[in-house]
Amino acid sequence: MTTKLHPVVEAVTARIEERSKESRAAYLEMIRSRRPGSFARSRLTEGNLAHQSAGCAVMEKTQILGAGWPVIGVITSYNDMLSAHAPFEHFPQMIREAAREVHAVAQIAGGVPAMCDGVTQGQEGMELSLFSRDVIAMASAVGLSHDTFDAALHLGVCDKIVPGLVIAALRFGWLPSVFVPAGPMPSGLSNPEKVRVRQLFAEGKVGREALLKAEAESYHSQGTCTFYGTANSNQMLMEVMGLHLPGAAFPNPGTPLRAALTRAATHRAAAITAQGKMYLPAGELIDARAIVNGIVGLMATGGSTNHALHIPAMAAAAGLSVTLQDFSDLSGATPLLARIYPNGAADVNHFHAAGGMSLLISQLLSAGLLHGDAQGVAGPISAYAQEPVVLDDKLIWRPGPLVSGDLEVLRPIDAPFEADGGLRLITGPLGDGVSKVSAVKASHRFVEAPAIVFESQDALKAAFEAGQLNRDFVAVVRFQGAAANGMPELHGLTPVLGVLQDRGHKVALVTDGRMSGASGKIPSAIHLSPEAAHGGPIARVKDGDVIRLDTEAGRLDVLVDPAEFGARTPATFRPNRAPAGLGREMFDLFRMNVGAAATGASPFNFLGIRS
Repeated sequence: MTTKLHPVVEAVTARIEERSKESRAAYLEMIRSRRPGSFARSRLTEGNLAHQSAGCAVMEKTQILGAGWPVIGVITSYNDMLSAHAPFEHFPQMIREAAREVHAVAQIAGGVPAMCDGVTQGQEGMELSLFSRDVIAMASAVGLSHDTFDAALHLGVCDKIVPGLVIAALRFGWLPSVFVPAGPMPSGLSNPEKVRVRQLFAEGKVGREALLKAEAESYHSQGTCTFYGTANSNQMLMEVMGLHLPGAAFPNPGTPLRAALTRAATHRAAAITAQGKMYLPAGELIDARAIVNGIVGLMATGGSTNHALHIPAMAAAAGLSVTLQDFSDLSGATPLLARIYPNGAADVNHFHAAGGMSLLISQLLSAGLLHGDAQGVAGPISAYAQEPVVLDDKLIWRPGPLVSGDLEVLRPIDAPFEADGGLRLITGPLGDGVSKVSAVKASHRFVEAPAIVFESQDALKAAFEAGQLNRDFVAVVRFQGAAANGMPELHGLTPVLGVLQDRGHKVALVTDGRMSGASGKIPSAIHLSPEAAHGGPIARVKDGDVIRLDTEAGRLDVLVDPAEFGARTPATFRPNRAPAGLGREMFDLFRMNVGAAATGASPFNFLGIRS
């Protein structure tokens, strides 16, 4: 029986389609014009083909030069420094062998940079983090620009890597694309204990040795970090949007199931090329329904606020215009079904064990909150309420569980943790932004207090260490947007503000910067647009101005006479660090051309608009 679509889901989808009518039509015309009539390499000259095949093994060379096998291009984010990407070291050989099994050739088309926000938190390198998404998109485009591939596999996991890969996959949207994750590391130190040690360190009650021990026990092996930040939100998104095989998001690295899913992804990529009977180009697959499904999944799981930047940027690559109002409306209609750290104590392995993606998708489908008829690489999303298992050395999909294995982690649609999702659109005289409330206690969701203005996170930390912040206040941290310094995450402020909140002070954060996907208990208004470096109103705030943040109502107000506030001269951006070093000077072009956070903070202008 088909469940009737929820009216808000239906309305938001129609709104996106109407708003994007011209840009989507132009996009579809572009990708359809490039649909190959035969193998992509048939357009190449003999010299081109010789170069493509020169480094191959004999069998692959024979097939490229003369026979009838499709060629799968592989884009990989492998490096062995970072836990999430290290498992990809062994994927190329596995993929090549799996391709041969179905009479296809797989070639590594290119690698993309994969930086870790965990390593760069609070460091100068974090100023390159957000723009690394767009570098990844461009690097992927370089790999695919050889124009010899009939499908693509995208190997990526973490924060900016997956959105960058998606942008590239959509700009090459005539190609079928399957995304191949590596999975989360096994559970380590519990999240509540990790937070406890971090706050004790912030208060000076334990030393670096204790902090390092706790951190090393939390992040301890190959795989994605286990909290529900941007990396694991990425994997949820890829599944609910249909770019994964069902159930691919969260099996651990190095397991028979993970290996079987990687081989199956290769088989599927070979099956959905234009030369077969199931052609599924990525640009047709990712439509307004898929984008709405992704936002609903994000709200139902309390996912990362970084996707308020990434989803509009990814959608724009497919000619679709998505606004923060779309996020807010879908949040209001979507119950919160999961509690994964920082929204609860459990990690993503606990979520997977409790029923994971198959149960989540089945519950959302039952309430009409997902477009079940939206197409995924493995069939309609209505078929994604299955889970993969390996039985007798064979990968099969079976119906997923009907009930949660742990109601403290994953709930049914009729008994959610919250009636709505965890993200709010924040509006007011300081601009538009977002707030993640799913991890904020109800008693902390309204704060009215004097502003203390900072122009770097280091300045706020210094004030805390000097004992100057033992009071109620709203921290206004400005000149942290993409045009100013690349929009680094301000996750390092969470322990400091958490200590003050635990001492009984009313505190909140207002910023044109980002917080980590793992940020939790502090009420905040982030991604404020326009940003201070573009003359946004946040540049007019002074110490002592009373700020009222009501995250439930979605309001951010400055209680100052509007005429006096508007007449103030905005503060001028002065970099708090030298403009050169660690390659930051090479990103001037990005900072000068970046769009507003509300439209994805992207230097690309696929929709032909700037805000």
